[in-house]
Amino acid sequence: MTTDAKKPVTLRQVAEQAGVSAATASLVLNGKGDISEATRKRVLSAMRQMKYKPRTDRTRPDAVNTLRFLKIARHGHTVNRDHSHFIADYIDGMSYEATRRDYSLQVESFEGTEVDRIADTLRAGDVRGAVILGTELTKEEVQVLARVPLPMVFIDTYHPQLDVSFVDMDNDQAVFAVLRHLAGQGFRRIGMVASHTEVTNFALRRSAFLRGMAALGLAPDEALILSVDSTLEGAYQDGLRQLAEGREVAEAYFCANDMIAFGFMKALRERGLRIPDDVSIAGFDNLPMSAMSDPALSTVEVPKRRIGAMAIRLLDDMLIATRPEPATKVLISGEFVGRGSVRAARP
Repeated sequence: MTTDAKKPVTLRQVAEQAGVSAATASLVLNGKGDISEATRKRVLSAMRQMKYKPRTDRTRPDAVNTLRFLKIARHGHTVNRDHSHFIADYIDGMSYEATRRDYSLQVESFEGTEVDRIADTLRAGDVRGAVILGTELTKEEVQVLARVPLPMVFIDTYHPQLDVSFVDMDNDQAVFAVLRHLAGQGFRRIGMVASHTEVTNFALRRSAFLRGMAALGLAPDEALILSVDSTLEGAYQDGLRQLAEGREVAEAYFCANDMIAFGFMKALRERGLRIPDDVSIAGFDNLPMSAMSDPALSTVEVPKRRIGAMAIRLLDDMLIATRPEPATKVLISGEFVGRGSVRAARP
C-alpha cells in the first residue's frame, strides 16, 4: 500500500543538502551568527529547493523559536576552565537535539551574578524555554529561578523535594558501580575524599557512598572520610594537611570528582605513598586528562551529551503540551572506567 503523504523536511536535511552543519542552518534560519554571505545564500537556496517550512505549531506571535542555556558559575570551584570539556558536552547534546526539533539554542554565561538578576534576564528575554546549569546553585537559588513563568529544566543538580524538572546523573548508581569494583578487587577499608564546596552533587555522592558501602556489607569508617576543596590546588592542600595530622590511610579512596582525585593523589605522593601500590584511587567525571594522568585515573563516565539532549526533549514536551504537565525528574546512569590507579588488593 502506498501513500502520497510525505514527512516534512527537517532542518537537518536542509543542512545536509547545503553542506553545512545543522547549527549553521539554524543560525541562518534565525538570522543569527557570523555567517558568510555565500553560506547564507546556499542554505536559503536549499530551503527553497526542498520547500522547507519551519514548524509553525511551535511558534507564537510574541516569541521566537529559541531556547536558552544558562551556564551559571556562583563560586567557580566547579564551573570553571578545568570542566569546560564537561560543559561543552552538555551543549553538544542540547544543540543536536534542539536543531533536530527546529529550535535554535542560545548560550549565556553568568559569573558571580546574583540569582535575582539572572531571573530578570529570563523574564525579559524573548525565548521559549531555558535549560539551566544548576551545578553551583543552592536549593533556594533553584527555587528563585523556577518562579520565573517560563518552561525550564535544570541539569547537573537534583532536588527531589522541589516541584521542578531536573536531568542529572544517577549518583547512587554511579557511586555504587565504583564501590562494587573496589570491593570486587578485594578492598574492605574503603575511604572517600568528599568536598565541602557547596555543590549538590557532592552531597549526593557522599550519601550514595554511605548507602553503597552498606549495600555491599562494608562498614564505612568516618575516620577514612576526608572533606576537601573541589579545586585541584585546594584538594591538594586540604588533603596534605589532613594526612599530616596522622590520619589512617585507607586501602582505596573514592573521590567526589576527578579534580579532587588529582589533588589528593599529589598529596599522597608527597607523603611518600605510591599509587596504586600503596593506595588505589577512583574519581568521578572522566575528564580528558583522566586517561593521561600517571597512573591513568579510574573514574565514572557521565553521559553528558545524553543529559543535554534529554533536557531539550523535556522542554519540547512542555512547549507542545496542551495543558500544564507535572515536573519530570530524570536520572541517567554512568559507567565505571577502570584504569591504572586501582589495583587488586593484597591478600
